[in-house]
Amino acid sequence: MIEISELSKRYGQTVVVDGVSLRIPAGGITAIIGPNGAGKSTLLSMVSRLLPMSQGTVVVDGLDVSRADSKLLARRLAILRQDNHLPLRLTVRELVAFGRFPYTGGRPTVEDARHVEQALRYMQLEPLAGRFLDELSGGQRQRAFVAMVLCQDTDYVLLDEPLNNLDMRHAVGMMRTLRRAADELGKTVVLVLHDINFASCYADAIIAMRDGKVAHHGTPAELIRPQVLSELYQIPMTVHEIDGRRICVYYG
Repeated sequence: MIEISELSKRYGQTVVVDGVSLRIPAGGITAIIGPNGAGKSTLLSMVSRLLPMSQGTVVVDGLDVSRADSKLLARRLAILRQDNHLPLRLTVRELVAFGRFPYTGGRPTVEDARHVEQALRYMQLEPLAGRFLDELSGGQRQRAFVAMVLCQDTDYVLLDEPLNNLDMRHAVGMMRTLRRAADELGKTVVLVLHDINFASCYADAIIAMRDGKVAHHGTPAELIRPQVLSELYQIPMTVHEIDGRRICVYYG
């Protein structure tokens, strides 16, 4: 379980995340949605200790994130940021192998190689394993970075906009893969999404943020409703049920 208590982030007088308290249970997929500037990415970055918190605590399965040993934390929790740029020219396999660094310290074993191949196979990247990242499309690179995170083999996987640069087919494929990772591998997946319908169709729980605070937290059935979404995004929205799934439609 991820326990967040009174978590805040300030830049000078500007409050970006404002006293957020949440409990995210182990297992399944939790999607964080909300308008731009709601504090979604900042919240995720503080949970993973990429950003220092101004106030509050984050505890992952009893481990205090702000005080934990870095190597121990990296074996418990992995994160993929929005801006994934590396100064090195790496192949896909070399990038994915970075996910094993918390275990190997740069000295990989046969077991680590097995994890790398498993992650490549899971993300359907085996044909691209020897290609350099700068030779790939944006969507292929994004899949390679997700493979690196899965290769880290942590219980908790945090993803900030994992659908960036993906077309519709590959975005669906990514969400199906993350659903499988939660269901088959027992991962707890927490991800920031801009597409409400992907959150509705694939998430077990949704956290809706606005102005640095949690506006709503519940199941897709509880949050994917016209009155909730219209208030959250400040535009008229309608919701239709198609094959048992709630689909949001919005237009000017």
